[in-house]
Amino acid sequence: MAHTKSAGTSCLGRDSNPKYLGVKLYDGQPTQPGSIIVRQRGGRIRPGQNTAYGKDYTIYALKKGIVKFSSKVIVKFNGQKKRVKLANVILKMESEK
Repeated sequence: MAHTKSAGTSCLGRDSNPKYLGVKLYDGQPTQPGSIIVRQRGGRIRPGQNTAYGKDYTIYALKKGIVKFSSKVIVKFNGQKKRVKLANVILKMESEK
């Protein structure tokens, strides 16, 4: 009869792959149409000028330009004020090139 316990399987041995969330293009960096600016869970940062949401709240650029982050105050339906962050793409002027 063996006196050492046999090595069984662990029920804690699972792990998921990283999701690589966060800001991908920072303030002042150039962007192309379709390039991802922010990958996030939920709408922590909202799309502003020349940007849009993807189906998983990813913010991507619609036009070529420079990334700018800003904030603005919105008023909810119940009168509460809330400060939200916006991701914008500012178009380059032809004279700046």
